[in-house]
Amino acid sequence: MAPFFLIVPLISFFLLLLTFFRTRRLHNLPPGPPCLPIIGNLHQLQQPFHRTFHTLSQTYGQIFSLRFGSRLVVVVSSSSAAQECFTRNDIVLANRPSFLLGKYISYNNTTVLNSSYGDHWRNLRRILSLEVLSSHRLNTFTELRRDEVMRMMQKLARDSTCGDGGYVKVELRLLFSEMTFNTVMRMVSGKRYYGEDCDVSEAEEARVFREIIKEIVMLGGANNPGDFIGLLRWFDFDGLVKRLKRLGKRTDAFLQGLIDEHRDGTKKCGNATTMIDHLLTQQQSQPEYYTDQIIKGLVLVMLLAGTDTSAITLEWAMSNLLNNQEVLKKEKHELDTYIGQDHRLVDEADISQLPYLQNIVYETLRLHPAAPLLLPHVSSEDCTIGEYNIPRNTIVLVNAWAINTDPKLWSDPTCFKPERFEKEGETNKLMTFGLGRRACPGTNLGQRTVGLTLALLIQCFEWKRTSEKEIDMTEAKGATVPKKVSLEAMCKMRQQLGNKDIL
Repeated sequence: MAPFFLIVPLISFFLLLLTFFRTRRLHNLPPGPPCLPIIGNLHQLQQPFHRTFHTLSQTYGQIFSLRFGSRLVVVVSSSSAAQECFTRNDIVLANRPSFLLGKYISYNNTTVLNSSYGDHWRNLRRILSLEVLSSHRLNTFTELRRDEVMRMMQKLARDSTCGDGGYVKVELRLLFSEMTFNTVMRMVSGKRYYGEDCDVSEAEEARVFREIIKEIVMLGGANNPGDFIGLLRWFDFDGLVKRLKRLGKRTDAFLQGLIDEHRDGTKKCGNATTMIDHLLTQQQSQPEYYTDQIIKGLVLVMLLAGTDTSAITLEWAMSNLLNNQEVLKKEKHELDTYIGQDHRLVDEADISQLPYLQNIVYETLRLHPAAPLLLPHVSSEDCTIGEYNIPRNTIVLVNAWAINTDPKLWSDPTCFKPERFEKEGETNKLMTFGLGRRACPGTNLGQRTVGLTLALLIQCFEWKRTSEKEIDMTEAKGATVPKKVSLEAMCKMRQQLGNKDIL
C-alpha cells in the first residue's frame, strides 16, 4: 500500500486533471482566477463577499467564474446580464442550490426561500403572497405596526426628557432590532417579547431564539467549505453539521411551540387574527397544503427575512442621514410642510405623499441592499448569460451591490444622494430585492416598516452625531451585512412637539 503522503498528491493531481478536462469540454465558460485542487477558489473568499467579488470583476469582467470546491460558480455584476438571468433564463435559474443550512434549518430545503422551482414552491409562494403578505393582510396589521413604532418613539421621548433638556445619547441598533422583532412576532403569533409589559420568561425565550436567528443568518453568509467539499461534509471536521443539527432542533421546538399555543383557541392582535391562526384555519379545510411543517417554514421565513433586514436598513438610513445633515434638514421640511408642525404625527398612509422620504429609503437600499448578493440560484439546464455558456448545475450569484453602485448606471455612485430618484425610471435600475419568479415577496412589508419608522424619527426628534467625526460606515460580516460599529446618536424632542403628542 502506498504511503499516505503519496496518496494525497495523487488524489490532488487526479482532481486537477478532472477539472482541466471538464473545463475544456465545457468551452466558453466565463473567465476567472486560477483555482487550487480540491478547494478551488475558496481560499480567496474574504468577507464581505460582495466587495471581494466586485474586486475580482475588475480583473475578470462583470461575468466571471469561480470554483467552490468541485462546484462551478458564476458571479454576475452587470445590470444587463442580471436582467437576462431573470427574463430569458428565469425558469432555468429558478432553482436554489442545496446547502447544509437549508437541510438542517429549513426542513430539508422545503421552505419558500430554499425549495427548488416546481409545484411545491408554487404552492408555498401562493400561500405567502395571498394568505400572509398580500396588501389586504398587511393592511389588517397597520395599527399593530404603528403601535410598535410608537412604543419605540415613547422610549426615545422618555430617555430624552431624563436629561437637562438638551441632547441625550441613544443606541439605536437595539431599539430597531427589538421593534422589528416585536412587529413580526405580533403579526405571526400575537406576542410581544420586548418591553415593559412582556412576560420575563417569554422575553428570555425570545432572547435565546433571536441569538439562534442571528447565528443562522451569520452561517448563511459564511463560507462553509462543507457545502462544496464532500470529505469535510462526510466527516464533519469543523463541526458544522453538529452545530446545524442543534440549531435546527431548537428552531423547530420554538416554532412548534407557537403553533401548539394557537391550536386550542384563536388569539388576536388588535382586530386582526394572527398569521398562525389564519393558517391553522386554512389547515382545517386543506390539511394537505397547510401542514404544521409548512406553517413553521412560513413563520421561519418571516422571522429570518423580515426582522433583521428592516432593522439593518433603518440603522444604515440613520447613519447616512447623520453624515448628510442637509438631507435630514430637507426631509424635515417635507414632513413639516405636508403634515404641519403642530398638526399630527405622520401615519403609514402618508408615506406615499412624501416623495423625498421614499427617495431616502431607495438610496439607502441602493447603497446597502438587505442581501447584497441576493439569494443563490442554480441552473437546471445548460444556458447562456451574455456571451458565455453556463452548464447545468452551476451556482449563479448576482452582485446586487455592485450593480447598485455601477458608475455606468449611476452618477457619483458611492455618494448618498436621494435626489437621484427624482428622475423618472431610476427606481427601475435598483437590484435590491431581486427580479423574476424568485424576487423577494416581502418588499411591501419592509418598505412600510422602514418608511413609517424613519418618518416618525425625523418628525419627532432633533438628531446629531455624538462627535464631529463622521459615522463609521464599515460593514460587518454576514448575509445581510450590518454596520460593524453599532450606531449611537444624540437626540432630543423637537420643540414643535410636546411630550403629549408622543407619550
